This record gives sequence, C-alpha cells and structure tokens, in this order.
Amino acid sequence: MRTFSTQQIGALAPNANALTNGRKISSGGGFVSRMRSEDDTFYMGECKGSGKSNYVVSADFIEEDKPVFRCSCPSRQFPCKHSLALMFEMAAQKDFPVGEIPKDILEKREKKQAREAKKADSPEGKKPASEKSAKAGKAARTKKIKKQLEGLDLMKQMTDQLMHTGLSSMGSVSLKSYRDLAKQLGDYYLPGPQNYFNRLVLEMEAYQKDQDKSHYHQAVEVLKRLRALEKKARVYLNEKLDTDSPEADDDILYEKLGGIWKLDQLEGLGLKKERARLVQLSFQVVYDEARKEYIDMGYWADVDTGEISGTYNYRPIKALKYVKQEDSCFDLLEVPLLCYYPGGMNKRIRWEGAAFSPVTREVLSQVMAHACKDIGTAVKLAKNEIKNLLSEDFCGMLLRFERIGMIGDEKGKVWVMEDEAGGRIELSGREGWEDTMTALSLIPEPEVYHGQALFGLLYYDSEDHKIRMYPCSIVTEKGIVRLLY
Repeated sequence: MRTFSTQQIGALAPNANALTNGRKISSGGGFVSRMRSEDDTFYMGECKGSGKSNYVVSADFIEEDKPVFRCSCPSRQFPCKHSLALMFEMAAQKDFPVGEIPKDILEKREKKQAREAKKADSPEGKKPASEKSAKAGKAARTKKIKKQLEGLDLMKQMTDQLMHTGLSSMGSVSLKSYRDLAKQLGDYYLPGPQNYFNRLVLEMEAYQKDQDKSHYHQAVEVLKRLRALEKKARVYLNEKLDTDSPEADDDILYEKLGGIWKLDQLEGLGLKKERARLVQLSFQVVYDEARKEYIDMGYWADVDTGEISGTYNYRPIKALKYVKQEDSCFDLLEVPLLCYYPGGMNKRIRWEGAAFSPVTREVLSQVMAHACKDIGTAVKLAKNEIKNLLSEDFCGMLLRFERIGMIGDEKGKVWVMEDEAGGRIELSGREGWEDTMTALSLIPEPEVYHGQALFGLLYYDSEDHKIRMYPCSIVTEKGIVRLLY
C-alpha cells in the first residue's frame, strides 16, 4: 500500500486553507468507505459533504510522478480538500480494502493513452502548424523584435541623459518623469528593463529621503546593468533580424528582456536532465518592490553533480489569491525530467512532477562531497559570476569548512569561516536581506561549527570592497541546519 508524507500533501495543496480542511475531514472521520486496486495504482473513497449525497473522490497513480485526482464535489480548487483528505487517509495508513477499478476510470485511462500516443507520433510531440500559421507566427515575432529595438532607443536616451547629468540630477520632478518613462517600456515588450528602471527610481527616492550613500551606490549599479543590457540586447536583437531567426533561443537575453519560457521550449533546446535527484538547501520569500511581486526562492543541490540551482515562484500583488505560495521542502526529490533556464552559475530550474523520499545520511554525504573545499577558489568563481552585469550581484555556493567562529578584539568582532588550508571568508548579513546571523550564533550543538559544509550567497560589499558570504544553511551528515526558511 502506498502512502503520502505531510510534505508531499502540502506540496500538492492549492493553499493553506484547503490543506487544513483536508486534514480536518480525515481526522474527523469524514470517509464512509475506502478502496484500492489490487495493482496499487488506484485509490478511492466516499466522503461526507455538505450535500445530500456523499462525494466520490479518487487518486489515480497510473503515472507514478503525475497522480490524477478526481472528485464529484463542485469545488474549482485542484486538488480539492476532499482529495487532500484522501491523501491524509493514506498517510495515516487506514484500511483500504482491495476492489475493482471503476469502468469509467479505465475508459479515461484509455483515452489519455490514445491522446499521448497521437501526440508522440506527431513531429516534436505536438500538432504540426500549417504553413500559413507558421508564417504568421514568425511575422509576429519579427514585429515584436522591431518594437523592442524601438524601446531600446528610448531606454538609451534615458540612460544617456542620466550618465551625462548624473544621478544627483534626479529631483522629485524628474523622478516622476522617469517613472512615467519606465511604464512606457512595457508597451515595447521590455518588462525586464522596465523592472530595472523601477528599481533605479526606488533607490533614488530612498536616497533623497535619508541621504544614505548605500542607496546611491545601488542606483549606480542598476544604471550600469541597464547600460550593459541595452548594448548587449541591441546586438542580440539585430542579429536575430539579420539572420531571420526571431524564435526563442538559449541566450540569457531572451528572458532578461522579458521573455517567458515554456517547459516544452526548454526541452526542445536540450536544457534538461532526466532522473535528477534534488535536495533543498534553503528557502525564503522576498518582496520585490520594483516588480510588485513576492518571490518564493529555493536553492537546490543536485545530489549527483553538486550543481546549485534555484526555483523562483513569482506572485504578483494583484494576483496573490490566484497563485499558490511555495514552501520549504525537507525531502529528497526524484524528478523524472528536470528543465533548466539559460543562465550562469545558479540556473533556474523547473519540473512538472516528482517523487518524494526521506533525505538519508548517504544522500547528505553525497551532497557534502560536492562542496568546494577551497575558499580562495570559491571567491574567484563568485567574482567572475558577479562581474557579469547580466547576472545577479550574488551567487549561491556550498563550501566545506574546517571551523566557523568569531574573531576580533574589543573594538569589534566578526564571524568567519575557515577552510582546511586556513583560507577565510567573512560571514555577514546584507541590507534588505533577512537576518541569519542571529540564528547562526544560536546553534546549540558545538560540533555543527566544525568540519561541515555551509551553503550561502557570496556577494560583493561595495563599501569595504570585499567578497562576503551570507549564510543560509549548514549541511551535516545528520541533517541540514537551516538558518533561513
């Protein structure tokens, strides 16, 4: 008999309320009957509902990593609270007598198999487009690129003016003008540069209020990234026009300009890996004022290669009730097909389905074995990544350490991490990021500070002109000590 963990049920739940209600239905004896198939691919139950008749709810596991949930209730949530309750019944190992799979379920399986077979027989797994529609699609993409180039001209005028007059010229009146101009970039299919301009305006607004030079420095960095993006994007788009190839490709600029990837596009470009095993190292939710979005950020280690990748779930303020918030994951994920976004050191990843299993000591040992053992090497890699103006100004790395502790005198002490050869890097928080240093100082087990692996974000401190590390979690052979959720 198969089962579910609380982690798996939470990952499938559309929201917290549905999860709570599903748990209540199960614990309150809401099911009047249960059944499972002899081959263990189908589970079903009858559940009390608000109507006169019981709801029939089922879970079909004919595809292991993509269970199909069905329920006769009128809810539009998927899976509904009754489906979640069925999972809780399975998690509680309640009795599911063996029975026959209903005829309508077998028919639905056959229809689905027929659709998939038909899809597999067609080129690229999808219905081939007609010549007329293909030409129309290509013309539309070409038209969009030309519009983007017009937007880049507008963007260049704005940045040229700022470079000539200086950021200090951005008074309250001109800030409004730049904010209005930034809105126009959306009309040119340039949401990426638009976000940069919004961030520039926000930093200058903050600087005018408190005269904190850190805001000014951040504004300068944003302006530099805008200039770099405008120059590289212009070459990139013109080349696509010259070669008559307006389709999406594996260049990072496609997404930086605001392009949105579909999983089948990433698969088609070969940006994929089969049978990946992932362990989440840290998770946090941040609010991006420039984008007006919450971002659920997770960092994951590939157990087999040690590669550190990231997941980003964007939840716009205007659509919070429609977009599910992600959560921390404490299990090992076995992903049949993992897709990568074009990028640098910490590529964004996505997948459709995954199997959950406990994180064993063997898995943790494998993760630790991939950690970089030399801090000097790690810093060089981080510098190369950060100086690329199309990348983030930080990067995530897993480093093996000999010890973590505080050094200094009565004038001040700082946290440092030291490797086996005596190389050191300072551990520090960063303005605008959640405090993890307090959690680091409160770890009760002394052995955690010795001979483990630290995952953190390396960033450049422009005031002290040095690379620092923002600690997120410590990986040990017993488990992962999270400083950030």
